[in-house]
Amino acid sequence: MAGNNRGADGAVGPITPDPARGPQPAAPTRASWSGRLAFVLAAAGSAVGLGTIWRFPYLAAHYGGGMFLLVFVVFMLTLGVSLLILETALGRRTGMSVIGAFAAYGRKYRPIGAFIAAIPFIIASYYAVIGGWVTRYVFAYAAGMAAQLADGGTNFMTFVANGPVSVAFMLLFAAVTFIIVALGVNGGIEKANLVMMPALIVVSVGVAAYALAQPGALDGLAYLLLPDVSKFSLELVIAALGQTFFGLSVAVAIMVTYGSYMKPDVSITTSAFQTAGTTLGISLLAGLMVVPAAFVALGSGEAVAENSGPSLMFLVLPQVFQHLGAAASAIGFVFFLLVMFAALTSMISLVEACTSLVQDGAGWTRRRSLIAVIVVVSVVGVVVTLGYSSLSFVQPLGAGSTILDLFDFVTNSVMMPIAALATCVFVGWVIGPGEIVAEVRRSAPFRGAKAWTVMVRYVAPVLLVAVLVSSVLRSLGVVSF
Repeated sequence: MAGNNRGADGAVGPITPDPARGPQPAAPTRASWSGRLAFVLAAAGSAVGLGTIWRFPYLAAHYGGGMFLLVFVVFMLTLGVSLLILETALGRRTGMSVIGAFAAYGRKYRPIGAFIAAIPFIIASYYAVIGGWVTRYVFAYAAGMAAQLADGGTNFMTFVANGPVSVAFMLLFAAVTFIIVALGVNGGIEKANLVMMPALIVVSVGVAAYALAQPGALDGLAYLLLPDVSKFSLELVIAALGQTFFGLSVAVAIMVTYGSYMKPDVSITTSAFQTAGTTLGISLLAGLMVVPAAFVALGSGEAVAENSGPSLMFLVLPQVFQHLGAAASAIGFVFFLLVMFAALTSMISLVEACTSLVQDGAGWTRRRSLIAVIVVVSVVGVVVTLGYSSLSFVQPLGAGSTILDLFDFVTNSVMMPIAALATCVFVGWVIGPGEIVAEVRRSAPFRGAKAWTVMVRYVAPVLLVAVLVSSVLRSLGVVSF
């Protein structure tokens, strides 16, 4: 068995691939998923968030549908699966969250893990704000306010500018998340995902079926699914690459944490493909819900392509639902309930990653670690929320920008691509891909090990640099994709 004695610098040494076991942390017994289904539902729940519901339909419509889908599927099943395998196996091999996972190979690598560990804290703080907006829309549609919500944005802007009300909905959404995480990996996260993920899929199918049953919706379906070769471009490739990367919850410390809860007899490769497949399926359902409905209401997919992010979700879609007549309130309620489920599953993974990081790093109990996370996320979430009201004078990225815009830019456009790139370089060139290959083979054959190694060492770094550069340029307004 390979040596696991720690040297003076705290490194696990010597680090040599061991088919049986990886570096073993000096940590108490760790929680574990009950099986592969639990992991896949949790991983897919983390991946399927607000970005899937509002970003994928916009991109698919913008790039003509079928061609974008084709490129997206290719990237998901190559780059996406490769990164999922890497992070999950790294977590299981070390049995630690991301800081401990890197430190297991030497304290000098701890700063890499610390850099990545900051990401879920920042994202959770502003994700709770958007989750609060979604929660408010669920209540508003339940109260029969479909017409008021479809006023082109006045109602929404009035809401976000009302600090106390916005903060209350943000804290309500966050509180649901904290309660689920407090119930533990098995009693809380597993059970919540076991309910919310199937419900999300069923509701998505129902809304998509209703949208497709409307007159004119089949034109939208054709627009979404049929490839238009003339739309193929470098811009399309970069957009599909970015959606693959941002849509799988990689480089956010989540998959390393979730991997550390995975039992050694669960196949990592099968789990990774199932996670990617589930994410693909729900992305397609999101497109089927939004794009055909836009055709019904507005006559073309360009109406979707002209809007992205919060404007599509909170301004355009309520107007689209209003064109469905008497069913507007019911469809709006069901749709935003679906979005709330997606937001909750992602928020749960963020809070769980943060809790695990504090627990491993500080050596605290899970309860004490979660309390610390609750305080940090809630306080920062209040500040971000007030960025639309009493703190609106804070415009860090220029006139009209908000604190949320800054957090979103820093995490999605800068930190996440750098984190993924650093992880690929670390595994591919520092510790060697044999470490991860050995861990994957603990539970199942890894016939694609050579191809995976090439992806992690050569292909993924190039693609991630492209994501980083394009994300920064897009955020700065240099390019539009």
